[in-house]
Amino acid sequence: MQLVCPLYTVVMSEPISDLATLRILVVDDHEVVLGGTLDLLKRQYPQAEILTAQTVDTALHQVNVHTPDLVVLDLSLPETSGSIAQAEAGVQLLKTLMQDYPTLNLTVQSTHVRALVRIKPEIDRHKAGFTVADKSLSSKDMLTRVDWALNGITHTKDIRRGRSLEVKPDWLTVLKLAFHEGLQDRAIAKRMQVSERTVRHYWTKIQDVLEVYPDEDKQDGKNIRIQTEIRAREEGLID
Repeated sequence: MQLVCPLYTVVMSEPISDLATLRILVVDDHEVVLGGTLDLLKRQYPQAEILTAQTVDTALHQVNVHTPDLVVLDLSLPETSGSIAQAEAGVQLLKTLMQDYPTLNLTVQSTHVRALVRIKPEIDRHKAGFTVADKSLSSKDMLTRVDWALNGITHTKDIRRGRSLEVKPDWLTVLKLAFHEGLQDRAIAKRMQVSERTVRHYWTKIQDVLEVYPDEDKQDGKNIRIQTEIRAREEGLID
């Protein structure tokens, strides 16, 4: 079987080309965790401006005023200062951010990641990076998820344990046009009457469902496209 491999770039959103202008908002009501996350991010992105928030209200204000490139947030958050932290508050915050800021990159760093299943359709529609980092992950893995989110990648593997494969019709169309007809993204976009950015958005969603993610040491878009074709055939999504 000959593998058809149209040219492909892993990055779905515009790359962060100037780290000096990078702005990250960290949202967590636990000061120890907040401090640890800040230290990690400052070492990884020393030129970045890093903001903080400890409540839902403050987080929304910070996003509105400062327009960050990425929000790293816990799910268990209080609505306002003095209120009780609840996972539902974080879930609702995410829904609001995805609705009002569709190109905002997001990383959920939480022990309550399974709660995200409640808003999986909204996550699938989100047009920017969205990654999940359980707080049990190593610092290295957590920073990898942050980097993926900044580069427009979707990674929701941690919230899908034991769940059936869910593939949208448009995603199947992309697979068929790419691997049955050998079309590149520009031709796929023209055939589907959507933008190339939308096609790249579909690719990152397809790869998340198939659990095909960038190799940390080999960020090779061509290799990822080959892996995607192999996994899609194994799952019976294409012949």
